[in-house]
Order: sequence, then C-alpha cells, then structure tokens
Amino acid sequence: MTQFFIFLFHRFSSGQELANLLVSSDLLHHSWFTISDLRNHPYLNNPILVKVYPYHSNGAIVAFVSSPTCTLPKEMVSSEDLEGSQSPFEFISTKRNPHFSVNKAAITLFASLLNELSALKEQLGNVSPLIITGVSLGGSVASLFTLWLLKDNNERPTCITFGSPLLGDSGLQQAISERPSWNSSFLHIVSNHDPIPRSLISPTNVFAGSIPQSCIYNPFGMFLLCSDSDCSCFEEPESVLDIMMEMNLNSQHQDNPFLAFDYEQVLERLKRRVIFKGASQLFSVDQLQAGIDLQLEAIGIGGQTSNMNPLRTKVKKRVEESFAKKRNAFDPGKKLNKMKESMAWLEWYKKVTLKEGGYYDSFKRSENRGRDAVKSRQEIVKHQRVLTKYWEKMVAEVENMPQREETTFRTRWLYAGTNYRRMVEPLDIAEYYMKSGNIDYVKLGRSEHYKKLEEWRKEDNPSGSGNYRRNSVSLTEDSCFWAYVEEAIINSKRLREGSLEEKENATEHLVNFGEYVMKMIWSYSVSSEIFQPQSSFRNWWQEYRQDILSCLSNLPLAIYMENREYESYA
Repeated sequence: MTQFFIFLFHRFSSGQELANLLVSSDLLHHSWFTISDLRNHPYLNNPILVKVYPYHSNGAIVAFVSSPTCTLPKEMVSSEDLEGSQSPFEFISTKRNPHFSVNKAAITLFASLLNELSALKEQLGNVSPLIITGVSLGGSVASLFTLWLLKDNNERPTCITFGSPLLGDSGLQQAISERPSWNSSFLHIVSNHDPIPRSLISPTNVFAGSIPQSCIYNPFGMFLLCSDSDCSCFEEPESVLDIMMEMNLNSQHQDNPFLAFDYEQVLERLKRRVIFKGASQLFSVDQLQAGIDLQLEAIGIGGQTSNMNPLRTKVKKRVEESFAKKRNAFDPGKKLNKMKESMAWLEWYKKVTLKEGGYYDSFKRSENRGRDAVKSRQEIVKHQRVLTKYWEKMVAEVENMPQREETTFRTRWLYAGTNYRRMVEPLDIAEYYMKSGNIDYVKLGRSEHYKKLEEWRKEDNPSGSGNYRRNSVSLTEDSCFWAYVEEAIINSKRLREGSLEEKENATEHLVNFGEYVMKMIWSYSVSSEIFQPQSSFRNWWQEYRQDILSCLSNLPLAIYMENREYESYA
C-alpha cells in the first residue's frame, strides 16, 4: 500500500498530497521504528550509525542515527571548500545558484561514512520504494545521502527526518528548489518541544551562539510542524522560518537539549489528524487568513493574543507571494494549445502563398500589395510575436536549469523548437532585410534564442546525419537559408558595381554560397519553394545570371541553374 502512495506522490508531487498520503500509511511509523532500533545499537566510538532495514517485499529503509556525544556547531562549509574534497556534492550547484554552504558537522559525519555509503549507493540502485530516514544530526546526514542518490537514481528516494537541524544556506535551498522533484522528496517532522531543528535559526539560541543574521540557515522540502494537540504542514521556506522561530520563543526546551527527542507520541497524533498545507492551492487568497490562523493554532502558537498578528500577517504575505510566484512560473504546457494555434496559422499562410513566390517572399512583399495581403501579414505578425515570446522565455528557462533537468527538457521540446525555428526565423530575416542598409543577419541580427535552439539540434545530432531522402523537405532545414540568399544578392551587386577588392570578396562569398546551396539541394534539405518563379532565390539568379556566368561559369550551382535541373527537384 505504501509503495502505491509513494508512486502517486512522485507523479503528482504536491505537498498536500504528500502529507495526506503518508499520514494514512504506515511509513512514518516504520521509519521511526528503524531509528528506535538503531539507537539501541552500541556506537563503539562511531559518531554515526547507518543500517539498512527491509521494507515490504522489495523496498528498504536506510536509517541514520548520530551519537549523543555529537555537538551541533553553527559553522558551515562552502561549496568552493568542498571542491576536491571527499564530499561529492558539486553537482548541487546550478547556473542560477552556483554557490552554497552546508553545516560543517553534517558534512563531516557524511565524509566519515563515505566508503560505506558509496558501496550502499551501488547496492540500493534498483530498490523501490527506498526510504532514507534519520533523527537529529543523523537526519542531516540522511538528507545529504538522499541528495547524492537523487543525482543518479531513476527511482527517487523519499527522505523523512525527525528533529533534524536545518542543513544549509539559501544557496542550497534555492538550488534544490530549482529541481521540484528533489524538493518534494524531503519530509521533515518537527515538534515544538524539540529545540534541535530550531537551533540554527534564532540568534539568541544557546546552540548557535551569536549569529549576525537570523536566517543564515534556510529550509527546503516539506515540514510537518507539531504541537501537543495537532500538526500542520508548511512548504514555503520563509513561512517555515518565521513559524519555527515563533515556536522557539513559545516552547519549553528539554533539560538536556542535546538529547534527541522521542517522536513516537507525535506519530500517534499524526495518525489521527488530517494534515493540510499552509500554501495549499485549496485556499483562495481571501480564505488564507482563516486557514493560516487554524494552522498556527494547530501547532500551539495561534490564539487571540495580539502579538500573533504580526506573524499571521507575515505568513499570509509569504503565502500570497508563493501563490503569485506559482502563477507566474513558466510552464510550457499551459500555453501549448495557443502555440499550436499560432503554428497552424503560419502553416496555413505557407500553403496559400506558395504560388506567390513562397511564404518568405510573400511576407516580405505584402506591405506593397493590396489591403487583404496587408491584413494577412498583420495576422501572421501577431502569431509570429506570440511564438517568439514563448520560445524566448522557454530557452531562457531551460538554459538556467540544472544540467540533468536541462538535458531532459531539451530532448522533450527539441522537435517543437526546431519546427518553430524553421517556420518563424525566415519571417524575422525578411523583416531584417526590409530595413535599408541591414547586412549580415547571422552575425548582427540573429536572436540568441535561435542560436540556442540550433545548438540544441546540433548537440542532439552532432554528425548532422539524418534519414536518407528522396524528396525535398517541406521546411528548409537551415532556418538562416534566406539570410544567405539576401547576402548573395548584396554580394552580386558588389560583383557588378564594386571596387576591385569588393569584387574579389564578393566572388569568394558567391563561391561559398554556391557550395552551400548545392549541398542543401543534394541532401534534399531545402524546400522546393526556393525555385518558385517569384522567389528571392530565382530572382537573384535571373537578375545576376550574366554577372555570375562571366566569372563563375564552372560553379556547380551556376551549371545546375543554367541547365534548369531544378525543374525536377521535388
């Protein structure tokens, strides 16, 4: 049954779903049982213990427990200091968040187990479901081990910590949050009577000493914050910090704060309660205040006291910001139908303008035609702009993704991006050369997102090989083809009218252009529309045929065009 819950959670990845699914299962009790059992083992001078327990038929629970003698210093280690060390966490860095820091005590404990964990990582490769759990500093090491597994494992582990202190800074939190599937793999259970999870938050806390900033450490994942009477689930990082600090002020610490808290009774209460998420989309903004009040009361820091108003206001603001961020987050699937509609318009335009020299030239000349042509062009420009805005945003988002997610995303959207580039970029080229004096579109006028889309295509097919063709493509494969035609026209004018130096440069350019076009023709990589009577390509040949034949009569393209071999190209 639990394996089914985890399957659902990993497909839907909602904090609300996670809480309800786990609470209704036996997973939390099983996880705590392994911790309780491991705590009874002798430490034998080991600062941390790890043990694998069988779970259901094919799964496993890996438990981590730190020694009662372990202390919790506030010092962190930066990602730069981790480079070249035995701690394999350089993969956490992303383009947006290249730097992060983690708690020094946690990373030291992890390093002490590195050889054992390396072997364990290989052993657990195909285990499912896989649960990683730990208490106190053992929970911090469990989180580090889970991150290491997430780098490579196709079967995502679930990490459940009990009373674990915060692990790292905002760089770590943001780098993990960039991978939603990673962030949703962590569930942290925290009691208001357990000082350890809050020990690195408050500057007045006896563990942390004097901390210049109140939020050096930042949370990630889902937090189940528990009081004597109830529990509530929060995910938005700033809200978690605010509430945990308030819990810290209102709670009574244990006599021995270094002693790991016993969460067995907490789990019994969890089993009986329905958990709901602080930033759940089940709430509208108007309902947020009531929902937040209920949640704060559930974890023992609510009520009617006036000093709670600032906290309620702050949490409400955090949740509203979270809503806005989620609404504004780029989701390529949301506008997919709109993009399909815009592409359909361009495909229609390409089809109906075939006899007018092709859709490149029809678009380029439409301003000089009748009202209907101008109106059609305006409609096409509208869809051109919609598509370009979408793909510029898409490319920017993908380029900022962590490498593994970027590769997956690029592969998924490569076909659509390639079609967009081949369909829309010729229109941009037409607009570019319609402006008097513009030259060299490829170097001076081309948008970066086109370059990236072409780069993706080349990286996907580095040899440039494709299926053998007997017929021409419907869309010319090189989306810059018409830019090269325009440059051939410019250089043909120089060949006719330019200085000696300009004629020499133009001749070299036209030789290269001829070789490029013939390569496209021989591989059927160019659309047959380039040979339409009114196309810019045909007009170029007809206008400058004599100039080209006078000095480049042996050019393969000149022979091809002079012998009218293009008439059989299809």
